[in-house]
Amino acid sequence: MIRIDEGVDEKTGARIGQKTNENTGERSDSQAQGAQGAQRFHLQTRHTSYIFMVDDYEKLNHLYYGPRLEDESLEALQLHPIKELGSQVLYRKGDGLSSQDQRLLEFSEPQTGDYRVSGCDIRVGKRQATDFRYVGFALGISPPEGLPRGHGADAEDQLAITLEDRVTGIDCVLYYTVFPEADVIMRTVEVVNSSEETCLLAALAITLDMMNRNFELTDFHGGWAREASMQRRPLAVGRTAIASLTGASSNQHNPGFFLSEKGADEERGLVYGGNLIYSGNHKTMIERTPHELIRVTSGINDETFSWPLAPGERFASPSLALTCGTGFNGASGNFHRFVNHHIVPPYWDGRERPVLFNHWEGTFFDYNEAKLVKLAREARDLGAELFVLDDGWFKNRNNDLAGLSNYEVDRQKFPRGLAHFFAKLKGMGLECGIWVEPEMISVDSDLYRAHPDYALGYALGGGRDLRFGRNQLVLDLTKPEVREYIVEQVSGLIDTYDISYVKWDMNRHISDVGEAGSLEDRSFHHRYILGLYEVLGRIFGPKPHVLLETCSSGGNRFDLGMLSYGPQIWSSDNTDPISRLEIQGGLSYLYPPSTMGAHVAGGASQQTLRQSPLSTRFNVAAFGVLGYEMDLANLTAIEKKEIEAQIFWYKAHRSTLQFGTFRRQNRERLNLYTWQVGSAKETIVGKFQTLAEAAPPQDRLQVLGLSPQARYRVVARPQRVMIERFGELVKHVFPRKINPNGLIFHTAAKHYALQDQTQEVEASGTLLDYGLWLHSQFLGTGYDPGLRLWGDFGSTLYLVTPLTPLGGEGIGKNP
Repeated sequence: MIRIDEGVDEKTGARIGQKTNENTGERSDSQAQGAQGAQRFHLQTRHTSYIFMVDDYEKLNHLYYGPRLEDESLEALQLHPIKELGSQVLYRKGDGLSSQDQRLLEFSEPQTGDYRVSGCDIRVGKRQATDFRYVGFALGISPPEGLPRGHGADAEDQLAITLEDRVTGIDCVLYYTVFPEADVIMRTVEVVNSSEETCLLAALAITLDMMNRNFELTDFHGGWAREASMQRRPLAVGRTAIASLTGASSNQHNPGFFLSEKGADEERGLVYGGNLIYSGNHKTMIERTPHELIRVTSGINDETFSWPLAPGERFASPSLALTCGTGFNGASGNFHRFVNHHIVPPYWDGRERPVLFNHWEGTFFDYNEAKLVKLAREARDLGAELFVLDDGWFKNRNNDLAGLSNYEVDRQKFPRGLAHFFAKLKGMGLECGIWVEPEMISVDSDLYRAHPDYALGYALGGGRDLRFGRNQLVLDLTKPEVREYIVEQVSGLIDTYDISYVKWDMNRHISDVGEAGSLEDRSFHHRYILGLYEVLGRIFGPKPHVLLETCSSGGNRFDLGMLSYGPQIWSSDNTDPISRLEIQGGLSYLYPPSTMGAHVAGGASQQTLRQSPLSTRFNVAAFGVLGYEMDLANLTAIEKKEIEAQIFWYKAHRSTLQFGTFRRQNRERLNLYTWQVGSAKETIVGKFQTLAEAAPPQDRLQVLGLSPQARYRVVARPQRVMIERFGELVKHVFPRKINPNGLIFHTAAKHYALQDQTQEVEASGTLLDYGLWLHSQFLGTGYDPGLRLWGDFGSTLYLVTPLTPLGGEGIGKNP
């Protein structure tokens, strides 16, 4: 809901970006009314309020963002400077209280006496100065198209405010979109060149000013195979940057961040979150001033950006999603609802994702049709619903040295073509998926031989060497002919073979951009992303039923922009479940489980060499979109039984695992992680251990957010422990001594396993919130069927269901 106070007509009809009446050349009556009367704007979600006002200098002052307010006076909300501070530059001559440097602002510009990081840099000729003042507002105006935005907002939840620079004639429009049920406010800023000469937009960002609450900053850094590593630190006086220069949102610095009160944890304390809806170079600056004001600016990274605007042209920034909640789980939950209902394509809102099998880690490039058909049949028998044909299916692709940008099928691997292969899969009852890397090109490819100018770096010339990443170059998506080629080829694949899933990869950063060094033309990186969005929209817009999973060497481009075109992203090339506790756990602060591709891989991780139990590999992947990625031919009979049981259980609880309310529990010990996800019918809690301790302490199971007086049944998910983990200890279990290195042992290990902890208990919601004791772990003093046989990297999932109907409340409710 949006309230405009002081009796202003909320149906003003002011035309955004137009200051004068088209017929008379004078300011329209509706705009004059808005400019004279509007004092305060109050944006409300279910639980939050965002309030700002027009001050005496015709500037927009930020008043409040936090837990929901109903009616508060301006006197209570405003800053109250009484005397001029030393060293201040006055905005209005003779007015000692007019300094912009000591105000909380909705938008900022340089050269007005505000010395904090600026929200814009607009240059007309040799002048950098702009001074934007309030003109008017309008309701029901959506942010401009051209970039992905949150969708599904009602007209009454959309506000646009026009500012103008009265010297240059340039306008600035601030868009506010309220998503009440998600507790998210989306902000966008647009520059309109209403002047008579071309201007240069050198920087543009959304600005958020707040009072400092002894904030700590949380952001997410990393690299290949260790994405989304969370770091939290006190916000020091000065400026802190979260930024990418790789051409993508990057695995180095995800665009999402949080500001939290000191001492806030998963369940307590005020937490603010922001996430830019953009897939390219980004920069968020958080500045804490010596006077304890906080400014956040977020937008395209100005180090690789500038944009000429001719008279009459407009440029709109990426949108910034903002939220405020109680504890990190509160803020995360808001973002999760926003992503599931207002970011991913509407077709996939609440639609369950299939369990897939991908052969990559099982075969790499070494495969043919016969091998894949055998794997597909095994996967189908275990319960998989979708088979994904990964890298290596096209001509000359037997390694990563050649073939990218070819779409001709490798007839040595598929002598009867892909149509015949996919027909076999469909005959088994499997859906068909395919891997592509459309933004890349190999020098050893038909396309490069015909069009080397399609590749970035080719035009640099001057004897410079091409720079390769994974032996490949990047296609120039700023060129219409390149975009046309990609759309034609990928759309053709989908239509020809009736593909229902596409894995869209991008395996290197962008380099060799010839025009990037000129301040007057640093537009390439943004134009590349606009080209990518155009391509994705043209391919998948008409085909909403095709499940697009984007990927960039894993999570190198895990952002809200990519999720606007496809509902899930491959979280990481690292499938080690213990690494995934950090990766998926970090991503969960910003993105829901429904967006995270998560696969069960082989026992020895191909990224860390760590051996982990099959049960834990599944238990971690279950908190995401489940897949399997291994050589199924190497599985033992008992492992196949276990995987079949895992998939059956996942399907039974898939809706909750993908779309339920997810929350992380505060960690009791450094070697323990606890996740839970809940819906109206059930809650699932996962407890995960890294390194085991000798004589470990007792553990408890805590379940948050249940109805206090209701009663629940708690059941540990049945899982097997493979006897090979026990080595010589099997002599304490089997009735006769067996050589752990002998044939009998290895034969038995293929068909026999020990049952892990079995535990079932009934308890009230109050007790579960307090916590109930779990069975002991293995203590080194003998075996018992009731023990939790965790050891290193052990885990268990617990299913919590109400014993009586709850009327849709109490289980897994929002934090």
